[in-house]
Amino acid sequence: MSETGNRLRKLLESPNFDPQNYVKQLSQQSDGDRDLQEHRQKIQNLADETAQNLKKNVYKNYRQFIETAKEISYLESEMYQLSHILTEQKSIMESITQALLSTDKDETSKEMQAAFPKETEELKQRTLTSLLEKVEGGKNIMDTPGRHLVYNGDLVEFDVDNMSPIQKVHAFLMNDCLLIATWLPNRRGTVKYKYNVLYDLESFAVVNVKDNPPMKDMFKILMFPDSRIFQAENSKIKKEWLEILDETKKNKVTKDHHKKEEEAPTSPIRAEVSTNPFDQEDEEPSVSGESVDLGLEWIQELPEDLDVCIAQRDFEGAVDLLDKLNEYLKDQPVTQRVKELRLKVDERVRQLTEVLVFELSPDRSLRGGPKATRRAVSQLIRLGQSTKACELFLKNRAAAVQTAIRQLRIEGATLLYIHKLCNIFFTSLLETAKEFEMDFAGNTGCYSAFVVWSKSAMRMFVDAFSGQVFDSKESLSTAAECVKVAKEHCRQLTEIGLDLTFTLQSLLVKDIKAALLSYNDIIIEATKHRNSEEMWRRMNLMTPEALAKLKDEMRGCGIGGFEQYTGDDCWVNLSYTIVAFTKQMMSFLEEGLKLYFSELHMVLLESLREIILVAVQHVDYSLRCEQDPEKKAFIMQNASFLHDTVLPVVERRFEEAVGKPAKQLQDLRKSTKPVRINPESTTSMV
Repeated sequence: MSETGNRLRKLLESPNFDPQNYVKQLSQQSDGDRDLQEHRQKIQNLADETAQNLKKNVYKNYRQFIETAKEISYLESEMYQLSHILTEQKSIMESITQALLSTDKDETSKEMQAAFPKETEELKQRTLTSLLEKVEGGKNIMDTPGRHLVYNGDLVEFDVDNMSPIQKVHAFLMNDCLLIATWLPNRRGTVKYKYNVLYDLESFAVVNVKDNPPMKDMFKILMFPDSRIFQAENSKIKKEWLEILDETKKNKVTKDHHKKEEEAPTSPIRAEVSTNPFDQEDEEPSVSGESVDLGLEWIQELPEDLDVCIAQRDFEGAVDLLDKLNEYLKDQPVTQRVKELRLKVDERVRQLTEVLVFELSPDRSLRGGPKATRRAVSQLIRLGQSTKACELFLKNRAAAVQTAIRQLRIEGATLLYIHKLCNIFFTSLLETAKEFEMDFAGNTGCYSAFVVWSKSAMRMFVDAFSGQVFDSKESLSTAAECVKVAKEHCRQLTEIGLDLTFTLQSLLVKDIKAALLSYNDIIIEATKHRNSEEMWRRMNLMTPEALAKLKDEMRGCGIGGFEQYTGDDCWVNLSYTIVAFTKQMMSFLEEGLKLYFSELHMVLLESLREIILVAVQHVDYSLRCEQDPEKKAFIMQNASFLHDTVLPVVERRFEEAVGKPAKQLQDLRKSTKPVRINPESTTSMV
């Protein structure tokens, strides 16, 4: 920039700049309109340069901004999941502490029960019974002995996706379950609510939702794989819900733990009383089972080590420990101590399986493609859960494919969008197939599930494809190009032995048939309209360039020997109607062949036959009605062009593309063979 421009920039950027004084001084110093125009141009140049610099600064790191935003979103999801895991770990640690300290509490509670036997429990049960009388469909809830009310209150349920209010509910927290009831708009007597769902306390986790005005005083209930969000009336009630839910869940865990401890010593006695003669064979290993050495340090610490591995997400280490234990106990007798150890280990296996299942759930981050699931899938297979691993892997990939399709921006050009859609879908399908083959190489029984999944994924693709190509009423040429692109991508799957071409064709046949018939009607209407205005005059293209262009078009359509119908200068010895019909029909033939497959054979043939028949009938009618010998000879020349030049090209092109003769078209040509006639005659076709 020049020195004058720099001075002007500094002046405009100064904090004490006053526009009115600046304009006043400028008008006093200028000699006339020319100076003002020059100064205006300088300011305009400076404004353009500033705008350009701003635009460069915006786009300089545009891609980094987008990637950063995505990473923030992913990290937010990961932090939420980490928070949930930490909350669960905290709950487990607190329940263990509660179990260790529960002995003293039990003694105190026994003393209280001795002083006031069952008075409190009966009062709570009576309260719950009176409340449940107001719930439609809740009469059977009190059938469980010992169930009583802990807490209840009104809540508002919100949609998890868009955070919009759904309905008003009333929640009943009992000592072993949580009942959600919806409000009845039309109350009947004492009934105010309608039964919605009953959750076992062990089947869900409670997570606090951070206040984000106007969304506040909310908490979330997680039930794999779903979740629900509720809003309390105020922060105090929300806090009470969270604390009482947490305390009730802990009390249930403690109660179940004591119940198991009380039942454990009685199990050997029941075994001794058994009268089953076959039980003697099962008890024999227990006699010699005392020789099983379970005092090894790694076996004693195995349950705790498994807990640590699960908490640290060391899935491979946890499965390695399980394999080591199974190998050690493989040839050992099943004693009571072994059974107790198995019970402890089985509980850890269940927890490990739940964590691995959650890793493969669609709610998790879908980044990394199919390879990101390999770790969880391989460990589930090692745990003997190959069927579940297969099901979850395919669900995860279906969600990833669906998300990728939804995130694809719809471009103005349909063909460009279809190229991107096919690239995303078939690349994902190919990667999924390769990963599936690698993960489930030793489980051939799962391959049928992958084939079924592939067909369902193809339906998802066809829904998006048809919605953009056929529902938007694109031209037949555009639809043909889009289908051609999809077929080419589909053939890429044959390199891994997966051929979905037939599935793609069967899903598209209805839309393609409708498109062909619709375009067939358009051509027939256009042909009839041109026929109504037919004057049977030679074409005059006015310029040699236009004539050369027409020859190239006919040559491109496959019409050979068109030069014999061109006269001197720029005249063509054919009518405009016949030439336009020829170009339109040949274009329809080429687009139809791009869309062709065996199910559409008769549809395409009948469409071509109907189109040709309209032109032939018009020529035949004109020959019979025309009285002028010269015009009749000209019409005969057009008829000969249709019969001897155009129809053979259509038949030959169809047979080359399809591989079988077009019998209907051959029959039509034979039945409409023109006859060399006397110009005075009114007979035209055989």
